[in-house]
Amino acid sequence: MDVPKSVLVVGSGRLGRFLADMLDREGIDVAIIDENADNFRQLDKDFTGITVEGNPMDMGMLKEAGIESCDAVAAATPDDNLNITVSQISREFFHVKNVVARISDPAREEVFKRLGLKSICHTKWAGEAMLNALIRPVQDKQLTIETTTMGFRSAPVEPRHWGRTLDELPKRENEEPFIVIHANGATEICGGRRIVLAEGDKVVFTHIVD
Repeated sequence: MDVPKSVLVVGSGRLGRFLADMLDREGIDVAIIDENADNFRQLDKDFTGITVEGNPMDMGMLKEAGIESCDAVAAATPDDNLNITVSQISREFFHVKNVVARISDPAREEVFKRLGLKSICHTKWAGEAMLNALIRPVQDKQLTIETTTMGFRSAPVEPRHWGRTLDELPKRENEEPFIVIHANGATEICGGRRIVLAEGDKVVFTHIVD
């Protein structure tokens, strides 16, 4: 997906402002719309984007905010219903293909998927991060690319598997070996290769986080 040149951010709460400021620092043309103009005062003092006071469900206000020339829309209000409505309007009426919405209720992710919309559920992400911090080994990590989150788990090769090949190594359900880190520091990307495991090796497994 091409990096957008212009983005409309809907909602100027903490998330909306944070996102708008980051996009602005990346050199992307940003417009932000909110019914409460006071929120705009908390944008970075160096913010160069456009601020529009108005109802984001009003087609006229969205046009005033420049949605017709935007490459992407981020619906970042605290209201799930508002975000899903704005997302649909952006896709169906203004034909913006790159639309991402914030949602608080994890149960609504399926609704967004059925509508063909991309969503970011901060409740789910925060919950999973806290769970990992509480009960998972420190080596477990996650990486998010667009709306896909991948989990990574590092495990030392046990003595009973020294001299055996990677495909003989037991693994958890729905995960695959990603890389092998050898005792001498050399790293091999798995990718179906026949790798013989040795003393001191570690295997990094990966899986898609639902």
